[in-house]
Amino acid sequence: MAKYLFRVKLTVDGLKGLLKDGGTARREVVERMVQSLGGRLESMYWAFGEEDVYVTADLPGNTAAAAMGLVTSAAGGVRTSTVVLLTTEEIDEAARKKVEYRAPGA
Repeated sequence: MAKYLFRVKLTVDGLKGLLKDGGTARREVVERMVQSLGGRLESMYWAFGEEDVYVTADLPGNTAAAAMGLVTSAAGGVRTSTVVLLTTEEIDEAARKKVEYRAPGA
């Protein structure tokens, strides 16, 4: 499974829903959604700042992550951006790959 970070910004409608239902109810909805995609919710944190919520989840792959972002944003209560998270081992493997590349102007 791959790990993803979803950065979530609530819209006005999303904020109204949060005030009505509460954070615990939203976490349950997110957990069921992740499970329906064959994944596991790792964490969900509410935050101050540019984003309102940070969700980390293990998902089967990019298409599951894309589906989650598409469905939640299309519903109108949130806008999301998705970050693919890599393990230390994955970075080590990437660093060992031989890549042919020439910098611009070199």
